Amino acid sequence: MNWWKVLGFSFGALVVLAIGLLIGHFGISGGADPEWVKNLAQDLDEKFIQQFMKEVDTEKIKENLRTLSKKPHVATSEADEELVQLLLSRWKDPTIGLDEAKDERYNVFLSFPDENNPNNVRVLSPEGDVKFESNKTEAQLTEDQKDPNILQPFLAYAPNGTVKGNLVFANFGRISDFQYLANIINLNGTIAIVRYGGTGRVNKAINAAKYGVVGVIIYTDPKDINDGKSNPSETYPHSWYMPPSGVERGSFKENFGDQLTPYYPAKEFTYRIPESEIRGISHIPAQPIGFDNARTLICELGGPLAPESWQGALGCNYNIGPGFRPGNFNNSEVQVNVYNKRTIRSSANVMGLIRGAVEPDRYVIYGNHRDSWVHGAIDPSSGTAVMLELTRILGTKLKSGKWRPRRTIIFGSWGAEEFGLIGSTEFAEDYYSKLRDRTVAYINVDISVFANATLRVQGTPPAQGVVFAASKQVKTPKNDLTVYDNWKNHSNRTSSQHGVIPQIGTLGIGSDYAPFLHYLGITCMDIAYTYDTRVTSARIYPAYHTAFDTFDYASKYIDPGFTSHQTVARTAGNVLLRLADSLILPLGARDYGETLDGFYKQAETFQTNLSKHNISLEPLKWAINRYKAAADSLEEVIKTLSDSEKTPLKIRMINDQLMLLDRSFINNFAFPDKLYLSHVLWATRSSTVATFPGLADAYQTAIESDVEHEWDLVHHQLTIAIQAVDNAASTLETVTKI
Repeated sequence: MNWWKVLGFSFGALVVLAIGLLIGHFGISGGADPEWVKNLAQDLDEKFIQQFMKEVDTEKIKENLRTLSKKPHVATSEADEELVQLLLSRWKDPTIGLDEAKDERYNVFLSFPDENNPNNVRVLSPEGDVKFESNKTEAQLTEDQKDPNILQPFLAYAPNGTVKGNLVFANFGRISDFQYLANIINLNGTIAIVRYGGTGRVNKAINAAKYGVVGVIIYTDPKDINDGKSNPSETYPHSWYMPPSGVERGSFKENFGDQLTPYYPAKEFTYRIPESEIRGISHIPAQPIGFDNARTLICELGGPLAPESWQGALGCNYNIGPGFRPGNFNNSEVQVNVYNKRTIRSSANVMGLIRGAVEPDRYVIYGNHRDSWVHGAIDPSSGTAVMLELTRILGTKLKSGKWRPRRTIIFGSWGAEEFGLIGSTEFAEDYYSKLRDRTVAYINVDISVFANATLRVQGTPPAQGVVFAASKQVKTPKNDLTVYDNWKNHSNRTSSQHGVIPQIGTLGIGSDYAPFLHYLGITCMDIAYTYDTRVTSARIYPAYHTAFDTFDYASKYIDPGFTSHQTVARTAGNVLLRLADSLILPLGARDYGETLDGFYKQAETFQTNLSKHNISLEPLKWAINRYKAAADSLEEVIKTLSDSEKTPLKIRMINDQLMLLDRSFINNFAFPDKLYLSHVLWATRSSTVATFPGLADAYQTAIESDVEHEWDLVHHQLTIAIQAVDNAASTLETVTKI
């Protein structure tokens, strides 16, 4: 039977149960409430949470990771399909499994390198002789890298083509970087070499094309990933730093989800747009290379010296070009050759279900993707190893009859995330109405352990309280501090409501939480352990998206002993159980008040210019004050709720207000040029001003152009912000109030 039908039947049973409860409550006089009535009002069992955390086993997580990362498992590969079967077998196991498990398939648009015709970067003499060619593969430094199915370095969806021109160095490939170059040299017909960081992968090429650049080469500078270390004796396998041949693969597009079926699940029957209509992709070829190859190119460049802030750690002065200085590559040009293949393939999500006992129609979703570019020990298998340990413990309790959650828990192992969050987005599209109306929260644990120093959480403000509550109950692996206190020592902020607290980051579009937050308006969080930024300046763990992200790398340098994996499992599992089992949802409405105050304070810097165009921020201020009053009132109701008032319908009413809070900030018409991005507070922005993104970007455009029509758009975006805050306030106010 389809599990969604089961949930529907369960919901019907819940309605009948509630009616029976009301009849019983008013029809039975005297005496204590029956046991089943008490069960409906039963709250979180703290003893169960402690028992759960006690049973999290580092050895089992370690063995999970060893199994998951044994083979390269790019999306839809044979090894990926083997992992589909592995998850299904675990989640269907009669002693440790879940209520149900299944795979759901989507026919998605992917891109792969041509095995028989590898992409490359060459230096060609005026006579056409090849004076240099980039590595086709990364160096094999350990035994677990010798698999023949390691994916060649490439950028998914980078267009095919052979382009040639003089080389220029363009720093991070930002608009400001290319503008700087354009003021000095002619960029038409050039090839740009840029380093990772500063802006998204594909944006580097999109920006380049605007200035006449015809091809892009991307590399990772040791300054940005290795704390400046580039000598092979200082890098993996001798340390955690990226080896010189390491190449970061990645998706080369702006928008997430299947590119041919925006807003619709990529099923067999679905209409697909022509490839020519895909938005947010590059139209010029691009290829990544290792920094050993980048050194060969950059250290031979001629032209003026690059600015000091552009200088990296390749051991030479970085010039900007165009072209090479006299010497090895005199008068030579650079050629970029890309032979990628685009195709539609069947990709699977693996879904696991534990049905709720009291509120089966309310879902807590816990997810991580399964596919990787190569072995993917850290990204994503560290997260999947943790998820499998959570489901083992909860499945054992479930099958032995010792526990069943209040609400339904859905586990998702998403397919084809590395190609742009495809599996999770297709799921969100497929079950749009059901998920929008019934999902309490989404917990994402993708890379569960970047390193072993401290917890790192990103999320929307309502998730703050439940994460804090969980982290206060878990001890760190290295000292006697709680995870909460250790986290606060590493990264904190001063809150007007709570004093000094750990810093929770904001969510962008970097992992599978994106469709749930930006498209569905679900409260989301992303949980991981990470490194101490006071010790390293690495922008991410150094083996990211390379062939060196292996079990050996993870066990030696990321988390020896797997104690940080265990800590994340305990923390994320604690959060999951609180969301699934608490009588009243542990989501905080007041915490959005601080966010709104901060946004308003930043928006006030616009006021002088806004006044010149008769635009006032006062209505926004009133809306924010209304929101804060409504949040205070609701939280006071929750705080003072007596046992006699905790009737099922009263609890459901309060929980719906909390559950739907992030939904109230959704406006599907706010950003017509941005696919899926509908959350008025958290949509992406190009402006550096940390306020309402639509308002910030519209204001920046208006200031730059000073055209009256652009100021009309500022007023429009301000209206959108005001209406969203008003909607949120209305959601929190007494439901009978209009």
